[in-house]
Amino acid sequence: MELLGLAFAVWLSLRFCAPVDGYPNGKVKQACASMIPCHGAAPQLSPEHTITLNVTEFKPGDSIEVNLSGPDYEGFFIQARDAEHLDGPAVGSFTLADQRLSQLLTCSHTKFNTSDCGSTKFCIRNPSNCDAESVSCFFLSFQREGSSVLIEMSGPSEGYIAFALSHDQWMGGDDAYLCINEDHHIRVFTAYLKGRSPPVLDSEIALEDVSWRLADGILQCSFRRSIHLPAYKERFNLHGIYYIFLADGEASGDGLIYKHRRQPLVTNGMYNVTGLPQDIGGSRSPLLIKVHGVLMFVAWITTVSIGVIIARFFKPAWSHSFLFGKEMWFQVHRVLMLTTVLLTSVSFVLPFIYRGGWNQQAGYHPYLGCTLMALTIVQPLTAGFRPSPHAPRRWLFNWFHWSTGTTARILAVVTVFLGMDLPALDLLDPWDTYTVIGFVAWHVGIDVLLEVHSYCLVRKVELVEDDRVQILQSLTSAEAEGRLFKQLVLTIYICGNIGFLAAFLAAINQI
Repeated sequence: MELLGLAFAVWLSLRFCAPVDGYPNGKVKQACASMIPCHGAAPQLSPEHTITLNVTEFKPGDSIEVNLSGPDYEGFFIQARDAEHLDGPAVGSFTLADQRLSQLLTCSHTKFNTSDCGSTKFCIRNPSNCDAESVSCFFLSFQREGSSVLIEMSGPSEGYIAFALSHDQWMGGDDAYLCINEDHHIRVFTAYLKGRSPPVLDSEIALEDVSWRLADGILQCSFRRSIHLPAYKERFNLHGIYYIFLADGEASGDGLIYKHRRQPLVTNGMYNVTGLPQDIGGSRSPLLIKVHGVLMFVAWITTVSIGVIIARFFKPAWSHSFLFGKEMWFQVHRVLMLTTVLLTSVSFVLPFIYRGGWNQQAGYHPYLGCTLMALTIVQPLTAGFRPSPHAPRRWLFNWFHWSTGTTARILAVVTVFLGMDLPALDLLDPWDTYTVIGFVAWHVGIDVLLEVHSYCLVRKVELVEDDRVQILQSLTSAEAEGRLFKQLVLTIYICGNIGFLAAFLAAINQI
């Protein structure tokens, strides 16, 4: 009887249950069009709540204060719509008075349509083929419409985004356009760039149909500009070919902008934005700096690391193998070290060629790089004057050669670590830090493994009975066993190093 009553109670509970969908983060994009909560239940009308505005008359671009008042509530959803087209999409954008009490919900896409890139629009995107609505996408488009061009610009920034037309790949003498966040109100400026000085803003912007949006950390603005403008305005005519810069950075509440936080995106070639529509990308790192990084990674992740492992652990294992009249371990070690010297030397001069001199803004990186270059040259020079293996002072050379090489390798890791975050390269953070730490741990782990293995082999031979024939047999067996193990570890180590190298090269290629 009790069991029957329990079953009836369960049936009765289920009979009056209704499914309800919960959205704990409040991001209910499904409700954007109808504004009806998607909880599986009908909305409840509340005439006690009121919405008030601080103004009743306004023009495009004005900021309006919206207040919601009434009894306590768990949540709210507010949109602004055209009064004559209530079924149309939401218009404008909101700025939160208190981010602890409410949040923004991006509902509709703006008119920034990347599907037209390459067909009716000339587009620049970073990363390549990204969506303009993405929180990681920088987007710039030009669409010719008669004698004018509609320009759209978007990027993840709450300070400013800007682009410039240039006759070369250096800042200076450029025609610039900036969308600046001034206390949650976006203002669009034209400007002229003089060298690396702050842009000179124009009092007359000569732009039309200016609109903007700032939501979820994405700043978007669009405007129209005539293809031809008077030369005195220092604006370039848009029928010419130019390199195109795309930058972002921080801005103060009064519209003061700061230097861009990372290297601007620069197109790889010169383009006519009013000509044939294209969908292109660019690079935030100059080619010479990319090559500099590639050569340093190849030298100090691959060639020098493998060369050190071979010299340290394969001298006895390959002592009876010869290559071009010399022991194999020595020949392989020498080729790898000389390759390191060559790659480092070429890499060393590239930043000076790019900058045309010393870079005062690169911190400790160039100083450490010069020190590393000096140690890299010293190593082969001292090796050329090394004493014979049985000379009394051979231990002094061995100690100096080891300490100089170890210092250079440690210094190389520090130099690479600092160089990865410089604006001219700026690999993805914190991925770059973790990957460098992973490589160091990988190299130290292999080094320790081979050290322990060598120690175990020596102990194995020492424990053999004091019999001449048996000792010789044990040494031969130990050498064969050790050689096979070391060659296996070396193969794994080389594969791992190539994996790390490929990861860094891929990251450089994506900049």
